[in-house]
Amino acid sequence: MSNPIVLIPARLRSVRLPNKPLALIAGRPMIVHVVNRAKEADIGPVYVACAEPEIVKAVEDAGGLAVLTEPTLPSGTDRIYQALCKIDPDGRFDQVINLQGDLPTVSPKTVRDVVTPLIELGTDMSTLANPTEDQREVHDPNVVKAIVSMDPSNDRLGRALYFTRAAAPSGPGPVMHHIGIYGFTRQALERFATLKPSPLEKRERLEQLRALENDITIGVSVVYSVPFGVDTPEDLARARAIIEVSPERANSLDLG
Repeated sequence: MSNPIVLIPARLRSVRLPNKPLALIAGRPMIVHVVNRAKEADIGPVYVACAEPEIVKAVEDAGGLAVLTEPTLPSGTDRIYQALCKIDPDGRFDQVINLQGDLPTVSPKTVRDVVTPLIELGTDMSTLANPTEDQREVHDPNVVKAIVSMDPSNDRLGRALYFTRAAAPSGPGPVMHHIGIYGFTRQALERFATLKPSPLEKRERLEQLRALENDITIGVSVVYSVPFGVDTPEDLARARAIIEVSPERANSLDLG
């Protein structure tokens, strides 16, 4: 049996797009769109782990659930762990989904897909990857690549061996474009939160390597689209165009 909860870390401080969670799209704050997508996934309760009271108010005004966390926490993972301890001190939720707060067009199915490796592979953590042979993505250091050992009986599931900003693995065939949505077992999140940044994590600037360097297993679901993240004013304009022109399409598709 599993009892998941979805936690969405959110903070106002953003260099490229200040006050990003509160940016209006079709008349609603972006964070509210993400909450609604997560609710549509229908895998468990959805909370926003907020760094500031302004985000709490925006979420609660829209009928969502929010919890205030320390604004100085260094990462989204730290933020969801602190929120989880406040929401569920008795440990009722045994799986935790960490959904980024800047994915207003994420598909509910994509949110559900991140749970699958926890259940079917029994890994400590889970994440998503999209196979691509686009050479711009392959050689772009901003596109993180997952090195995945695929399950021989299921071409949609595998186990992560490594993550890198380099073009890898070598040789013919697609690379796996990593998508930064994570699932954790309760025990794995509690352990991860106590670990210090690891050498490879600091070198590659990839937090998930801390898990692998400490023998925390990560399962991967293969998906065939990449959620569209909002990081810049140009991204925000694109999200507005997508949702305001065709909200029903945004409800059903990841728009990479």
